[in-house]
Amino acid sequence: MSKSPRTSEAALRRLEWTVLKKLDGALHGDYRTLFRGIGLDLAGLREYQHHDDVRHIDWNVTARLQTPYVRQYNEDREVTAWFLLDISPSVDFGSEAIKKREVLRDFVGVIARLLTRHGNRVGALLYSGGANGAIDAMIPAQTGRRHVLHILESLNARPELTQAPETNLGDFLKTSLQLIKRRSIVFVVSDFISSPGWTEALGHLVMRHEVLAVRLFDQLEMDLPDLGLLVMQDAETGEQIFVDTHDSGFRRRFAELAEKSEEALRTSFSKAGVDALELSTSDDLVDVILRFADLRKRRSQIAAGGGMPSHIQARNSEIRA
Repeated sequence: MSKSPRTSEAALRRLEWTVLKKLDGALHGDYRTLFRGIGLDLAGLREYQHHDDVRHIDWNVTARLQTPYVRQYNEDREVTAWFLLDISPSVDFGSEAIKKREVLRDFVGVIARLLTRHGNRVGALLYSGGANGAIDAMIPAQTGRRHVLHILESLNARPELTQAPETNLGDFLKTSLQLIKRRSIVFVVSDFISSPGWTEALGHLVMRHEVLAVRLFDQLEMDLPDLGLLVMQDAETGEQIFVDTHDSGFRRRFAELAEKSEEALRTSFSKAGVDALELSTSDDLVDVILRFADLRKRRSQIAAGGGMPSHIQARNSEIRA
């Protein structure tokens, strides 16, 4: 069931009076702390140096000259941000009162409002798991509070699906790359429960834009408690099976598989060269965003001092090889 505009207005007002107010105090008004290095205009090219961010490599010039060159940028006062929103069936899961979709909505509301009230533009692409990455809605990038409200209303209007074709995040990212022309901040907000093969598409997105992965999860997806006999349903396909969570061996195997999945996910983010914000259904949104801002600040300082995060070092090694 869709929610009324009045409900969306109330939700946005709640976020402004709670989350945004706390963020303002913690960031001392410097909202760019969250987006350090983002919002840039091309100023020129120079030869690659060991401390440079590989995401700024100009691959066309590099191929032509057979020497790595990086793009240099001037900071632009106005920023365009896009939210790539996975609203496939698995995002409607939540073991307690809060579902992953609600966490997604609150995150979008906070970040979009943080950007638009400083004159920046935000847009959104909604994807519910359609074939070939077909999007459900494209909301063009605009500024203003009313536009943020429009994005939230569009999210609230999308019905919860009991099942859908297998989510193909890779196709969604490829479609998004074709649609977003200007260099932008891109937030990929998803639980990343998808058919494999999306890492390469995410890496291609990183080459053109400043990309932040926002990974949604629920603790029950990683740590299954002893709840006796349960019916478990695949959120994507609707398939159901009976499981005995009283069986300690079953719970152990479940945890091992979950850890392997976590490792694979971390590896994928590392290969694509993106920072990932982990956002649980039980997290405090303010604390998570502030921790992430601190991480980006420290990484920016490391890069300025000549050091680099491990995933950038790995990609640099590949380039030099």
